[in-house]
Amino acid sequence: MTKVAVVGAGQTRYGALQEGGRALFAEAVKAALVTVDRGMAPGEIEEGWIGSVGSGGWQLGNLAALAGEEAGMAGAPMHRVENACASSGFAFRNAYLAVRSGAVEVALAGGVEKMTDLSGVHQRYWLGVSGETEWERLAGLTFAGVYGLIASRHMKEFGTTREDLAHVAVKNHRNGAKNPVAHFRKEITMDDAMNAPPVSEPLHLYDCCPVSDGASAVVLVSEKVVGKYTDSPVWVRGSGAATDLLAVHQRESLTSLRASAVAGKTAMREAVVGHRDIHLAEMHDCFTIAELVAMEDLGFAPKGGAGRMVRNGETEIGGRLPVNPSGGLKSKGHPLGATGTGQICEIFKQLRGKAEKGREVKGAEVALAHNVGGSGATCAVHVLGV
Repeated sequence: MTKVAVVGAGQTRYGALQEGGRALFAEAVKAALVTVDRGMAPGEIEEGWIGSVGSGGWQLGNLAALAGEEAGMAGAPMHRVENACASSGFAFRNAYLAVRSGAVEVALAGGVEKMTDLSGVHQRYWLGVSGETEWERLAGLTFAGVYGLIASRHMKEFGTTREDLAHVAVKNHRNGAKNPVAHFRKEITMDDAMNAPPVSEPLHLYDCCPVSDGASAVVLVSEKVVGKYTDSPVWVRGSGAATDLLAVHQRESLTSLRASAVAGKTAMREAVVGHRDIHLAEMHDCFTIAELVAMEDLGFAPKGGAGRMVRNGETEIGGRLPVNPSGGLKSKGHPLGATGTGQICEIFKQLRGKAEKGREVKGAEVALAHNVGGSGATCAVHVLGV
């Protein structure tokens, strides 16, 4: 087994974009290669994994081949990975395992989604296909509905409040306002969050991430060749993944995602780190309650204690554990297939000390990325460090 390093990472801006999916992915790959200190050509990539749900149906078959071709990697084996919103988190894990095993020395992991050219009805349909189809989606239960149920139960069991959720939204919008690739680059107030229109009680407008277009890409290499590309690698210290029951009504608890807990323990065990060793985390906050549940499932807060951490400012930049300095899915945006490797892009920038002024986590050396699929049936967690 060889050590694995990230030597390049790049992403497009997120939002309602004019470019098509293939152009977005090519832009992300180009942006990643530009960050490789000693340069890298697309032809040096031996194998690639691309996450995409295929929302909108812009390229349902042979998406990986098309995207690889557009990015200048025609000829290299390219794989499409579909695990709902965790698609590129799993793509990154696949690339990591391939390099770690010695099968390839230079790999690419990325993701792309083109979502905003659909009507609202079709957007909800494509988002819904990642949930349990026979019982949940056909009965009319949307993802906002699922997370509304999770939030309601969390409030009943632990006393979590709508103010706790609003604190998450305000924090992430504050961070996203300083992120040049974010979908929503504006701050909001507690009053904005508390008085926004309801979506699925107790979740309101600012508790929900946007529907976004975008792409991201990450270059991984083995320690055998890392010196060819950089003297400042970001090492992948640990990788964990897990799946759970797809339908939420079949799970033991509504207030915990078992896949997150298992994947997190696996990644941190492989990385040989404790919770106090993590200097920042990118967590999957598709809804504000998801960030609180993730903090608890990953062990950074006791069950029911995440709200208190957010209220106390512990998850702010400068706090004990900065969470989502990128703005998270809530503000940065959530192009489904691009989100997982987009989190890695943010961590790569932070650990190399190149984040924009006002949202940099100074002195960060170890970080965690947490990427969930759908309502928690899939999860990939990675620990990276310098």
